[in-house]
Amino acid sequence: MTLPILYSLRNCPYAMRARIALFKANQSVAVREVNLNNKPVEMLDASAKGTVPILVVGDELQPSLIVDESLEVMLWALAQNDPDDLLRKDDPVALPSMLSMIARFDDEFKTRLNAYKCAQRYRENNLTECRQACEIYIQELEGLLSVENAKRNTNKASYIMSDRESLVDIALLPFIRQFAKVERQWYQQSPYPNLKKWLKHYLQSVMFTKVMTKFEVWDASK
Repeated sequence: MTLPILYSLRNCPYAMRARIALFKANQSVAVREVNLNNKPVEMLDASAKGTVPILVVGDELQPSLIVDESLEVMLWALAQNDPDDLLRKDDPVALPSMLSMIARFDDEFKTRLNAYKCAQRYRENNLTECRQACEIYIQELEGLLSVENAKRNTNKASYIMSDRESLVDIALLPFIRQFAKVERQWYQQSPYPNLKKWLKHYLQSVMFTKVMTKFEVWDASK
């Protein structure tokens, strides 16, 4: 049986969350690590968008399916197998609610996060303002996690939507990781204990270690 091919970039948050969902679904794939400054022809043949992730299912020359949006890769993987019920299949309102939240963060939070990263990188004088724009969303997550932790009264990490992991957690994880890395010292001292516990839980997990495995840049000639 031919494994699906995943064109990926190790630290790209979109590719990262696709790999996390594939891991959660126990879906084996052939990972092709790419250099976006030298995109392989095979990748561009699969999707002219030329961005990662790109999932190619079936015969590479005549694929049965090509998926080139990270959230769609996640949904495809979990539709094949969802042992942790991340999609909440028995709750008809859960998935639309999760997708709405993910879309809002992908659109609004990611835009503000990009501005925050640029302000830090180029030493702009609006760094604090950019961070505070991101914090509106961080405070929302802190509140949700705080409610769940209060319900459970436990030291174990809780999750965003309930006391169980969901699609929202793994979809937002790579972007919250990016936020935490912009100003590491500030983040460590920030007033978001539940979010920090949630993120630490993931970053120290076996799952995260596996999805962050380093691959050599794929070369079709080898």
